[in-house]
Amino acid sequence: MDSFRLFQQTQRQRVSDGECVAILEGCEAANRLLVLVLPQLGDFDSLEYAWWLQRKAEQLREANLTIRAVGIGDRVSGEKFCTYTGFPPNWLFVDPTAELHQQLGLYAGLSFQAPMLSASQNAWINLMMMCAGVGSPGTLAEVFRGYRGDRNAPQLIADDEVVKASPLPTFKGSVFKFAGGTGFQRPFELATLRLQNMVEVLSHWKTYVPNAQYMTQRGGTFLFDRDGILLYEHRDKGILGFAENMSDPLSILFNKVSL
Repeated sequence: MDSFRLFQQTQRQRVSDGECVAILEGCEAANRLLVLVLPQLGDFDSLEYAWWLQRKAEQLREANLTIRAVGIGDRVSGEKFCTYTGFPPNWLFVDPTAELHQQLGLYAGLSFQAPMLSASQNAWINLMMMCAGVGSPGTLAEVFRGYRGDRNAPQLIADDEVVKASPLPTFKGSVFKFAGGTGFQRPFELATLRLQNMVEVLSHWKTYVPNAQYMTQRGGTFLFDRDGILLYEHRDKGILGFAENMSDPLSILFNKVSL
């Protein structure tokens, strides 16, 4: 079954009202349809992807792009995710057991199993190995990019923005000028955003991750035209790999929409 037909036939719980409905309900007249299949809602990738969507919200509206997302978690996870990221709850659906991810054949991550450990404990071990780059190509390079900066990426934090990233003291974004200047992703800028996300999730761990068994599951991005023809897809190969171009994750989607 092709991915569009699978999405058409899939029902999940919608975060906004708790109803179990077709995830493409209301998308019949969409000129371009973007379906995001997110990992765990407390995952680095899910939070960072939502941050970029919020940053590019005006361009997404101008592109007349209809968006739906399915993430691993429950409705409480979804509500917390939307509150923190600003992602619209009527666009988000939850899949507690990553069934849709499996049906799409998305990468489940490392699957090392120690028989004496529980499924959640095995998932933790596999996740830590993936964070170290095992079975997760590109992860370490992406982590280092967050610290060293990227002149091919836009500036992420405005100079007048107040940054709260415990355990760091509160500071203004202008501090990053001393690490390299302005107008591009400065050293430590992306790492700071990721630290904010990590603090948020760890502070509400059970809410974001009600079942740790699916922590290694990766996601995917699917873009369709008005007839359900697949224009573009990206299947995540590892942690911090939710886009083909992590320097500007939505750039390829805008390019495809403009064709």
